[in-house]
Parts: sequence; C-alpha cells; structure tokens
Amino acid sequence: MRKLIIATTNKGKFREMSKALEELPLQIIPLPSHIYVEEGEESYWENAARKAMKAVEMFGEIALADDSGLEVLSLGGFPGSRSKRIGQTDEERINTILRMLEGKGWEEREAIFRCVIAIATPDGRLERAEGIVRGYIAYEPKGEGGFGYDPIFFLPEKGKTMAELDVEEKNAISHRGKALKEAKKILQRLCNECK
Repeated sequence: MRKLIIATTNKGKFREMSKALEELPLQIIPLPSHIYVEEGEESYWENAARKAMKAVEMFGEIALADDSGLEVLSLGGFPGSRSKRIGQTDEERINTILRMLEGKGWEEREAIFRCVIAIATPDGRLERAEGIVRGYIAYEPKGEGGFGYDPIFFLPEKGKTMAELDVEEKNAISHRGKALKEAKKILQRLCNECK
C-alpha cells in the first residue's frame, strides 16, 4: 500500500486530516514529532508547498501539508498567514484577537477561516486544494473541541463556535474539511494512476 505523509506535528490537525482521508487506499502517516519545517511570512500556499516538498524529499512518499489561518475583515485580514505566530499558545493568540476587537460590534467581527493544502509527489508534481468558511469572532471562547482559534470562531448557521462541534460535523463544514474534500479527489486520482 502506498504511503501518505501528512506533514504536520499538530496532533489535532493530524487527527482531523487522517479521519477525512481514511477511505483512501493509502497508509496515512504523521510527520515524526522530532521533524519540524519552519513556516515563513509567505502566503498560505508557499508555506504548505514548502512543508509538502520537504516531506517528499525526506521520505520519498506522497506528502500533504496545509497552511491555514484566520482573517478578520475589520483588521484588514489580520492575522492571515501569520495566525500561528502572534503568540506562543492558542490561548495567547485568541486573547490577542479578542483584545484587538474589544468594544467592536458584531458587524466588525466578520471573519474567514482559510485553508490551503499542497500535495507533493516523488515525481515532482505539486497540486493545490483550498477551502474557506465564513463566520464571526465571538465575544468569548466557547467549546472544548478543535484547536487554534476554534473556540472564538462563531458559525451563525450552527449557533455554535467551531470548538463546540464534534469532529465529523466540523470536517463537513470547516475550511480544512472543504480543502480536504478537494485534496481527497486529487489523491484518489494519484492512486488510480499508480495502479
């Protein structure tokens, strides 16, 4: 069976991704925890592509990597591709955004979660998948599930934050879930080509 390296050391992200891709005829393997690929200040795509290509280089297998972020419209899309770098912990990052939006009404809390996935192959191909979800920044964190900014990303149609959804529900509607649906089609095509 062909292997797929998911180029992340984030356990929550690996769990979500492997669950979404489990039906594929691929053995899904996480990046070993001692390996870390630095992200820069580039775009989501450049960060994802760099991680995927590095994993292919190291392991000689198909690799998938993503970069995702929160974009607050009233803050000019901040923090965007710097979403992981505005604090040391999820709590610090969440508090930074809440402080920046302090005193702002619901109409100034509109936000987008964006995910860009890169799939790299040992023969040098690089494929792209993308997904977004729209919502609002809640006034306070709620929910125990998910990771990152999930506790403050409120989905009006669900009446809940992303962190209040279970994994299946989140994967069905999230930015990463949407990008993974596209990635799954690409991976299936790659698997068919290998037969």
